[in-house]
Amino acid sequence: MHIHGLQKLAMVDYPGKLAATVFTGGCNLRCPFCHNALLVTRLAETPEIPEQEVLDFLASRRGLLDGVVLTGGEPLLQPDAADFLRKVRELGFAVKLDTNGCDPARLAEILDRGLVDYVAMDVKNAPARYAETVGVPDFDLAPVEESIRLLRKSTVDYEFRTTLVRELHRPEDLDAIAAWLAGSPRYYLQNFVDSGNLIGRGYHGFTAEELRGFAERVRPFFGAVELRGVD
Repeated sequence: MHIHGLQKLAMVDYPGKLAATVFTGGCNLRCPFCHNALLVTRLAETPEIPEQEVLDFLASRRGLLDGVVLTGGEPLLQPDAADFLRKVRELGFAVKLDTNGCDPARLAEILDRGLVDYVAMDVKNAPARYAETVGVPDFDLAPVEESIRLLRKSTVDYEFRTTLVRELHRPEDLDAIAAWLAGSPRYYLQNFVDSGNLIGRGYHGFTAEELRGFAERVRPFFGAVELRGVD
């Protein structure tokens, strides 16, 4: 595992749990609004943390933390992601996986082996605008669609989520996403926040009022719709 970050206590990354968050390096996408450019395009600037060091830390926090979040970058780029999750689960932690859904084969293996308790999958935009939003001109949407199908038929708890960027998301895009994911149990709308460490430049979030309007717009299509990043 190529681990490039460890947040030892995260109170919001895993809904309802105190967690540690493990960050892997590298991503197959180039979303210009990505807030973690250090883990995508500037990976050489972030030193690796040995896997055993992370596991030793987690072992020392048994009984103090509830769960572990594996995120990135894109964690499913790591060939041994499933093995790492197995080790984390053997320590007694609940496990949450964050993914962009571009590797349904690895996602299927993790789901089939019961290695996660919760999956958060980023849905970047409406299908027609996906390539533009992820910064990959010839992007193939089929793997993402397969990952959506896998989650919807699995017994693992999951959410879909979209980070909303003023320059990339229009009301009609939200309509298309809602139609695409209709019937899913929960959908989170996250406001874009400029971390100062982006892949691109010139991106902005929405006002709280605008975000609440988006939420109302898509609410009929999901079991629950909630906002993140709104005071």
